[in-house]
Amino acid sequence: MKQGRDYVMIIVGLVSYCFGFSAFILPEKVVTGGVIGLASIFHYAFGWNVAVVNYTINILLLAIAFRTVGKQFVIRTVFGATMASLLLYIMVPLFPDKIVDGQPFMSIIIGATLCGLGLGITFTHNGSSGGTDIVAAVVAKYSNVSFGRMMLYCDMCIIGSSYFLFHGLDKIVYGIVFMIVNSFVADLVINNNRQAVQFMIFTQKWEDIANAIHNEAHRGCTLLHGTGWYTKHDVKILLLMCRKYESAHIFRIVKAIDPDAFVTQTNANAVYGEGFDKMKVRLNKYKPNIADETMSTAHIQAAQQAAANSTTASS
Repeated sequence: MKQGRDYVMIIVGLVSYCFGFSAFILPEKVVTGGVIGLASIFHYAFGWNVAVVNYTINILLLAIAFRTVGKQFVIRTVFGATMASLLLYIMVPLFPDKIVDGQPFMSIIIGATLCGLGLGITFTHNGSSGGTDIVAAVVAKYSNVSFGRMMLYCDMCIIGSSYFLFHGLDKIVYGIVFMIVNSFVADLVINNNRQAVQFMIFTQKWEDIANAIHNEAHRGCTLLHGTGWYTKHDVKILLLMCRKYESAHIFRIVKAIDPDAFVTQTNANAVYGEGFDKMKVRLNKYKPNIADETMSTAHIQAAQQAAANSTTASS
């Protein structure tokens, strides 16, 4: 069910992306980044079909990088590239003229927003539209150039090449504006979906709430022991991490079981581990010096034992 939902949302994201590109970007003759930008150059110069060129270049790149990027990446990219090319093939003829006539900047903003929204939804559900993602993944694997920086280099080269086609800087400026807005909206969608919150729940019915959170929200809790300074009574505290969109469900559970519970909610900048994101930091052959730390602990224990023996002997 989860994989099926992911594929449905990938299609929804690609529909948004292809609509924004076909209705607002392509009629303005603006070259964007990625393989679809490269395909639009061939479309403007030779009249070639954008969908066919986009799909052909993606398949060629995947064939070259098949052993490098891995099987799962290839499967997701083939699905994304196929759906994107099919949608472009259907949508491009539907919008032969400009929707917002005489307002190219407005068209770029609207198109970039729709494209960024679509890419954000696609990436959030583990999808890929192909394009320069493939080149960036290959280069990042064999060099110290990061994935994002390599994509930026590729996109800037493609956008800059539009000068030789239109002989003007206005199209390059529009392409850069598209890239900035598109990246900003995509990051906004991705980060909003991954944003996490932390709950601290003070309640006498902690066991019932913890069981309900585990069974209904499918989240784990940590039980902390504390003392109320005013009452001097022992209290139980539930510590919980969840996605921001799950917070309403947590509040419903708490209110249904203990309306008088004391609850705090704070935003967490990043949460890594089981059920959340994976740590993507590069180790660069780093190995923790566990041996030295173990020796230090052993020395401390030996010194403590020697001190204890000396105290016993003197007494």
